Amino acid sequence: MMSRRASLGLIGTALALGIGAWFFTNGAAPQQNTVKVSDVVNPVYQIQSENWPQPAPRFYGTAQDWLNTGGKALDLKQLLQSGHVVLIDFWEYTCVNCLRTLPYLKAWNQRYAKDGLVIIGIHTPEFRFAHNRSNVAAAVKRLGITWPVLVDSNYENWNAYHNNFWPRDYFINMHGYIVADHAGEGGYEEAEALIQQLLHQLHPNLKLPPLLKPLRPEDAPGARCYPMTPELYAGQRGLLEGALGNIPNWAPGRLQQLPAPSGTLEDGVITPVGVWITEPESLRHGRATNNFEDSILLRYHAITANAVIKPESGVPFRVYVFQDGKPVDPSDKGDDIHYDETGKSYILVDQPRMYQLIHNRTFGSHILTLTSNSPDFALYSFTFTSCTEG
Repeated sequence: MMSRRASLGLIGTALALGIGAWFFTNGAAPQQNTVKVSDVVNPVYQIQSENWPQPAPRFYGTAQDWLNTGGKALDLKQLLQSGHVVLIDFWEYTCVNCLRTLPYLKAWNQRYAKDGLVIIGIHTPEFRFAHNRSNVAAAVKRLGITWPVLVDSNYENWNAYHNNFWPRDYFINMHGYIVADHAGEGGYEEAEALIQQLLHQLHPNLKLPPLLKPLRPEDAPGARCYPMTPELYAGQRGLLEGALGNIPNWAPGRLQQLPAPSGTLEDGVITPVGVWITEPESLRHGRATNNFEDSILLRYHAITANAVIKPESGVPFRVYVFQDGKPVDPSDKGDDIHYDETGKSYILVDQPRMYQLIHNRTFGSHILTLTSNSPDFALYSFTFTSCTEG
């Protein structure tokens, strides 16, 4: 089983240790004219531990598995021999922590691609629908990702790196060695400093810009990150982790009529009300309705609340979103919230992806209600963030 997505709490140790290894080995590393890339890339195809530096695995995949490459499969050895350093970014397009790293990846790509940095996004899926190349391609386009992306739906690259987290970055120097890695959000200044060091090793006289200032207030020194509701899964994993309530007899594919809860909602427990189907990865609305009889309730504590939702038949529909029994206040609305002619808040579900429902002004505890008339409404997970400026 793959691990949960790496959150802000994992930002420090991995990168700090990796950079330490880089600083230690930099002085003793063989000179470029005495080391062939082939010596350190082949025939080693898997990393052996997480002690850096060590040779980076090759890419697994055919030309059909690549996006943003003009229909060509990329080869790590060839990239290095042509004068590049490489940043491998393991990500998943429904992962909130992955999405929050994108502004920095975009900025580094814009700043350093001309100097020899190549970012390679390796998309390893969490949900079944994210195995679909066309879904990944649509997400890459929608998110404005321009660097090469390797669709790793068979987990070959994930396994070669012995990876456990989304997102996770691996920094590869010009000799083909992984010199550092970093799991989760944060550590952006340290990561950019390492990119500059790798580029200076490649081009000693290269003039580079000052490091980026934080791109969001919550990334700046002094930011506060509050304890928050953990990521919640709506399928069988949620059942096993205690994140599903109000379901007396869970079974895959079972349609159930579920009553409204009689007591206080427990924080971090997804509570379906009405007719729902329990699927291996999701809770699916079990019927077409006219008056929004069925709903999903959730008490949470965080600043932002997101939901991964799929339109099962591909036909768009609305999910109405309420916070504390009322339409979402415009000052607390997430990026995907719209308002109908009566002032009620909703999201338009037209793709299987993560939807940002709430971005509260302040941290707090709230009750979230989702309701739809569509039988294609399938909820896969909830995710949250809790950091704000200091």
